[in-house]
Amino acid sequence: MNIRKPDMSDLDSILHIYAYARQQMKKNGNPTQWGNDKPDPETIIQDIKGENNYIIEDAGRICGVFALLFGEDPTYQIIEGKWLNDKPYGAVHRVASDGSVKGILKECLDFCEKRAGNIRIDTHADNTIMQHLLEKYGYTECGIIYAEDNTPRIAYQKYTATDEEQINVH
Repeated sequence: MNIRKPDMSDLDSILHIYAYARQQMKKNGNPTQWGNDKPDPETIIQDIKGENNYIIEDAGRICGVFALLFGEDPTYQIIEGKWLNDKPYGAVHRVASDGSVKGILKECLDFCEKRAGNIRIDTHADNTIMQHLLEKYGYTECGIIYAEDNTPRIAYQKYTATDEEQINVH
């Protein structure tokens, strides 16, 4: 698999992946996390323009997508619980797959962990598949945060950097 930053010509493929992911979430008991229209096209366009969006390709075909952002995430500033640390981190958001290839989340997390030894990510309480996988990949449940729409999310973190290491934002 290959991970790269998309350009606007990839937008239709990305939107298709998110539509598929929303359907799968509903089938698996998680109908409200992304509802019928999240993430919205404007958010995805901003991710692409801000160079925060990444796509995962298998044999040249886009099969996964995610956002990796650096800096303070407003939704992570208040937590009911406690983060593992308050060091700089990368925040992973909007991970989705078209279902054609297994291991998309693992590819995403491996990629992100190479760029930041301190990763935060969250998911909906109904997204038991994501919760299981995050725990499987060594993420620690830290508490509850609230998304922009004020709905609760389970917050996770994984810290692998040493004090001497710094986050690489590229």
